[in-house]
Order: sequence, then C-alpha cells, then structure tokens
Amino acid sequence: MDLSKLRFVNGLIPVVVQDVGGEVLMLAYANEEAIRKTLETGYAHYYSRSRNKLWMKGETSGNVQRIVEIRVDCDCDSLLYIVEQKGNACHTGNRSCFFRRLGDEDCS
Repeated sequence: MDLSKLRFVNGLIPVVVQDVGGEVLMLAYANEEAIRKTLETGYAHYYSRSRNKLWMKGETSGNVQRIVEIRVDCDCDSLLYIVEQKGNACHTGNRSCFFRRLGDEDCS
C-alpha cells in the first residue's frame, strides 16, 4: 500500500473497523506509523488522540483485531479495516461501539 497517496488531516486518517461478518465495530484514527505497524504485524494499531500515542487494539484487554483486508475509500481520506475480532471491540464491554440509537441515551 502506497501511504503517500493517503490524505491525512493533521497527521491522522479515520479508520472504520468491520468484522469479517459485516458488522461495523468501531471508528478510530491512525497516523502513518500506526498503519505501518498494522501492515508489519497483521494486527490493528491506531493513534490515540486523547493519550497522544500509538496503541495496538487489545494490548491490555486481549481483544485484538487480526487484519484480513485493508481498503481505502474513493477520496483516499479514510480506511476500512476488515478484521477478525477477538472478544469485544468496545471499551464498554459491548461487541460494537455502535450499540446505541440516537436519542436512546445521551452521549456524556
């Protein structure tokens, strides 16, 4: 993958994560280093905006994401990681971060 073609904003690119069965699991951000680490290891790495550091999904929980395929959108400004998810993707303990409907609960 030629990373020079990707359109990063402030050094980051959004990554939608989908399991091999088609369920959308989460949205995260990656910088170039995270993408390179993902390609090197075969496991999803991201850039934490709140902690300002690289992290591997599941590094503490064990809920890793093995990369099956990486796709890029038509504008080269977002990525889709298709993964085999071990355990839950969401830090709340839910399989997907998208477990609420708008209006069901406040985002606080």
